[in-house]
Amino acid sequence: MKYDVKDLKLSKIGGQRIEWANQSMPVLNRIKKRFEKEKPLKGLRIGACLHVTTETASLMITLKAGGASVALCASNPLSTQDDVAASLVKDFNIPSFAIKGEDNKTYYKHLNSVLDTKPHVTMDDGADLVSEIHGKRKSLIDTILGGTEETTTGIIRLRSMAEKGVLKFPVISINDANTKHFFDNRYGTGQSTIDGILRATNRMLAGSRFVVCGYGWCGRGVAMRAKGMGARVIVTEVNPLKAIEAVMDGFDVMPIAEAVKIGDFFVTLTGDINVIRKEHFPKMKDGAIVANSGHFNVEIDLAGLGQLSNKRRKIREFVEEYTLKNGKNINVLGEGRLINLAAAEGHPSSVMDMSFANQALGAEYLIKNRKSLECQVYKVPDVIDSEIARLKLKSMGIRIDTLTKEQEHYLASWEMGT
Repeated sequence: MKYDVKDLKLSKIGGQRIEWANQSMPVLNRIKKRFEKEKPLKGLRIGACLHVTTETASLMITLKAGGASVALCASNPLSTQDDVAASLVKDFNIPSFAIKGEDNKTYYKHLNSVLDTKPHVTMDDGADLVSEIHGKRKSLIDTILGGTEETTTGIIRLRSMAEKGVLKFPVISINDANTKHFFDNRYGTGQSTIDGILRATNRMLAGSRFVVCGYGWCGRGVAMRAKGMGARVIVTEVNPLKAIEAVMDGFDVMPIAEAVKIGDFFVTLTGDINVIRKEHFPKMKDGAIVANSGHFNVEIDLAGLGQLSNKRRKIREFVEEYTLKNGKNINVLGEGRLINLAAAEGHPSSVMDMSFANQALGAEYLIKNRKSLECQVYKVPDVIDSEIARLKLKSMGIRIDTLTKEQEHYLASWEMGT
């Protein structure tokens, strides 16, 4: 078995951490038990490019239980947990190609190592596998049945491909599932982003001005958690509806050009490029802290910051201090990459339980319906979304009401009126 991990000796620690995370993933565990019996993925090769965390390990183990041959690489150079990668290889015989801190060359080497397994199904977090296939590995397209995509950034790329008619196989948008973006993006990103910032800096949030760039589901979550820790939250937005929502939620809203003058912490979560740009850095406070929690490291103009600086140094793990020519210091966290995974452990396992349940069931749906699917991006079917929510509630010991026959009839009719 081919693999490339930091050190197999880390596997014992990784195995224990996988076991710990798995205790908070009851929905995925229920799916795993069914998969073990039914083997719905038997004979399939699945190539996955995901954050190599304890929760991802549980997903890989579930897919293997369903009969699939699985190979995994990291979807971000700083998101790998090396002990988890070691455990996947040594304890579960799952080929893994991921080392935390790998350079760009190694990142694409690992990505292509997964593609060398000639997968029937791709499983992406950011669409890098799909992009590489369509760009440099087109020979693989004929044997690929379809793919799944985990995150907002990846879906933006894939929908663009579909609209331009260049997407060559169907993709299930896991991110569009309500049981994914309502919870993973909001509560997972909210908690884990704050966790990453605090681990990297050990700074006080209470009383600070905390700037959240982007008020999508991820931005909502971060703003909510920063407010809960006593920060005075400022939101920047380009979408008027989201800006109004931020105002109604009790936050100050202003352009980034104004926010940079008063902010102490900055977090970008937009999925777009150069949200904090070269012209913004000189206006920041001395000692301002800048982080990104969007998928790619493009939201902060680090090249522009470098041009403005005459010195840079690593002052703490995951903190790089840039000294501007005007004498101010700007602190960038985690090389501008996903701070929740660069400096912390990513989302809690209980919320990833629903996201990865969508991945497992999305892959199963893709295989069962592959003959009727076109080269488009599809939502997770509502029936799967609702079933995951039902199973999650059941695992939490929470019951809800059901409609009576009379209520069902009333909602389905027009005759009764008022």
